Amino acid sequence: MSVVGFGAPAVLWALLLLPLLWWLLRATPPRPHDITFGPTRLLLGLLKREETPTRTPWWLMLVRLAIAAFVIIALAQPILRPENAVAVGDGPMLIVVDDTFAAAGDWEARVGAAERLITEAESANRAVILVATSDATTTPLTAGSPSAARDLLASLEPQPWRARRGALADRLADMTVGGVAWLSDGLGGEDDVRLYTALSEASESPVRLFVPDPGGILGVSDVQNTADGMSVSLVSDAATDGTARQVRILDEKGFVLAEGPVTFTGGETIATATLNLPTELRNDAMRVTVGGERNAGAVRLLDERFRRRTVGLISGGSLDLAQPLLSPLHYLRAALAPSSDLRTPTALDLPSAVDELIDAGTSVIILADVGTLLPSTQDAIARWINAGGVLLRFAGPRTADGMDDLVPVPMREGARTLGGTLSWEEPQPLTDFSNDGPFASLAVPNDVTVTRQLLAEPSIALTQRTWAALADGTPFVTGRNIGAGWVVFFHVTADTSWSNLPLSASFVEMLRAVVELSAATTGSGDGQSGPALPPYRVLDGAGRLVAPGPLVEPLVQRDMDPGPRHPPGLYGTDGAFRAINLLKDGERLAAIDPAQFPDANVGRYTTEGPTELKGTFMTLAALLLLVDAIAILVLMGAFRRRIATAMIALAAALPALGLIGTPPAAAQTPSATEFAMRASLETRLAYVSTGDQNLDRVSEAGLRGLSDALMRRTAVEPAEPMGVNLETDDLAFFPLLYWPLSPQSERPSDEAIAKVDAYMKNGGTILFDTRDQSSAVLNSTSASTQALRDILSGLDIPPLEPVPQDHVLTKTFYLLSGFPGRWAGSPLWVETITAESSAERPARAGDGVSPILITANDLAGAWAVNPDGTYLFPTVPNDPYQREMALRAGINIAIYTMTGNYKADQVHIPALLERLGQ
Repeated sequence: MSVVGFGAPAVLWALLLLPLLWWLLRATPPRPHDITFGPTRLLLGLLKREETPTRTPWWLMLVRLAIAAFVIIALAQPILRPENAVAVGDGPMLIVVDDTFAAAGDWEARVGAAERLITEAESANRAVILVATSDATTTPLTAGSPSAARDLLASLEPQPWRARRGALADRLADMTVGGVAWLSDGLGGEDDVRLYTALSEASESPVRLFVPDPGGILGVSDVQNTADGMSVSLVSDAATDGTARQVRILDEKGFVLAEGPVTFTGGETIATATLNLPTELRNDAMRVTVGGERNAGAVRLLDERFRRRTVGLISGGSLDLAQPLLSPLHYLRAALAPSSDLRTPTALDLPSAVDELIDAGTSVIILADVGTLLPSTQDAIARWINAGGVLLRFAGPRTADGMDDLVPVPMREGARTLGGTLSWEEPQPLTDFSNDGPFASLAVPNDVTVTRQLLAEPSIALTQRTWAALADGTPFVTGRNIGAGWVVFFHVTADTSWSNLPLSASFVEMLRAVVELSAATTGSGDGQSGPALPPYRVLDGAGRLVAPGPLVEPLVQRDMDPGPRHPPGLYGTDGAFRAINLLKDGERLAAIDPAQFPDANVGRYTTEGPTELKGTFMTLAALLLLVDAIAILVLMGAFRRRIATAMIALAAALPALGLIGTPPAAAQTPSATEFAMRASLETRLAYVSTGDQNLDRVSEAGLRGLSDALMRRTAVEPAEPMGVNLETDDLAFFPLLYWPLSPQSERPSDEAIAKVDAYMKNGGTILFDTRDQSSAVLNSTSASTQALRDILSGLDIPPLEPVPQDHVLTKTFYLLSGFPGRWAGSPLWVETITAESSAERPARAGDGVSPILITANDLAGAWAVNPDGTYLFPTVPNDPYQREMALRAGINIAIYTMTGNYKADQVHIPALLERLGQ
């Protein structure tokens, strides 16, 4: 590809005429004739004030030749970075776009390349077939106009799954096009050659392949919850030796729990680092992200399999309800609750209870004093153990009368009791833990004694399967591996009737060690199927958690590959979901290899496409023409007589224009200290300065009207509102920031977006107002809403919902059922209150204040007042009651952002008093 090309190169032959032009300019005007005049000698003593040369100066000649050269070059239509035409045959142009997660990082560059290809086809008067490989099975392969292709391109977004190149290759059979351009995502796959072969056979010209630079695709391949912390593994499509990437561990609300660097070394494509984090915080982790990466592969979702094991509890006793604090399940719950999710089946019969736990994906099933199981139940549990489950059993009166075969070692009937037939003279302590068992790293407790135990039949395997023993050598805990799971048996009860182990801290440690043997979750049968899980939140191509679309289906197979019907995300319900990630554990990424396609015309993506230079050269010619005119005036002496007059006039005009004696604009701008003092010494409402004077004037007048209403009706006495520049000003001084939007609103810089994100995550609230009277707001297609989407695309915002009737905003100061402004058709959107927040904790973190509010009702327009107190704009319809409701809505919003959840506490006084024991 050449650096510069020409649309009409034949015009450049005119440059050969420049020597002729030089001769003509040198010859004209004609040389003056010399005539002898007698009295000439009288003029010799006079002073020569002006001289007119007899020929054009060389530098002026050069300027005029440059003007001609620039005009000729401009007429030749020069183009910077020209691209070769793709469609050289008679058929349409086929453009294949890999709109996958790997293309999300530089999606704009790919869209720019596709737009240039469409423009080429349009210039050649050719039809265009645009096909996306993310959904290659349904995308139509019909030729359309270039304008239709542009519309389709504008609707494309990166999808959170891999390209389906094999499916597209099958559909290209018997198809003929004039040219092909393949805009790859940069990742290699097993169907690359197959698709390239199909494209080559369908095209009348060589395939043009666009590939990004290797090393630009990064993902999280694995996250492990180890004893030392969270181990995070990153994978790249190419070796990036010495490159460090920042990873973050986030909780459910998006707060950062920990962050640290992961460095690629030794030319490896996989890098691993361990982040130190307490166990309690690790259990709260829900996402692991890579800083600066915008793709679904750079996000790792975590569920209960990572955080905690699910333990099902079944008791064979009949006195649990009569003495719940003395039952075996009480001790088990107390020991496991801090580290595991506990489930108690609702079914009353044992077989149904076991089936219920298995179907729910339970990792560990504990049977406390359950003797013999039905054969069908034994078979179901055996299959579940083979799939990775752990069956933990405790002895008791029922087990003493006989047990089934789901035990590590055969058991004797009857139990040895202190003072019985096989009695001890005194209670027996524990001696040691087996080095091959899960208790090897634990200290042997010296305060645990046993008064009764269930004995095992002597066998060769007994010693190997004994994990803990008593002082007399008899087994205390035995275990046996079955398939991928384990069967573990405590030869004492789970309560204090046979030993004091449940009262010891060793009981907690031993139970946790057994639970960690299990797979994180286990389904019925082979562990791959179970109840269908509805989609809860899914990842988009840029790695953001969003609400699932209408085409997303419930998850049936737990190991399904991500695709259009099952994108990566969270499936299930709030608090009980399963995470499906794009990259499998330990998966590697490989960059696409252009060497596989020897006949392809390979090119790289560029952020800038072809640029026409015709205007640039014409501008240069015009500037040189101006230089030529000024030079003529100078040579004629026209400036000499007027320079003094012009300077005197300019000196006289400067004071009148205020340009002399006035400090520069930068000096008039308040310093950061002055801004901080003004913003912090008094409570103020603030608005975002958009640069649109009319819009900022309405915002200021609106917040002034709201401040006046707050001063008249509440105890808040705000000062004059302030405008805030997101690029330069500190936002931390303001509890509420009003941000109006218009179709001309531009997205702030990444630095400003980061500042806004930090402001929202640290207690600030932003009220976005699209002012377009849209009832859908977030789902609207208006220009203001599109501007809002562009801004929100850089923010890590929480899930949103319209203000529910029981929200604190509806009762902060006034009792409200709506939040109108100049218009009343749009709901007010706030952060979604999860079931956990509303039921378990009436007041959420961050004082219960939503960091984001969104409306389209033009609230500032309803609040805006003139200096004399009259309103600037009428409401629609012109209703005084609607304006009053708009003021009340503004007061509720202001009080809500300033005081947090105090009203929530008032609403929940009965629950608080009950919790305090009053």
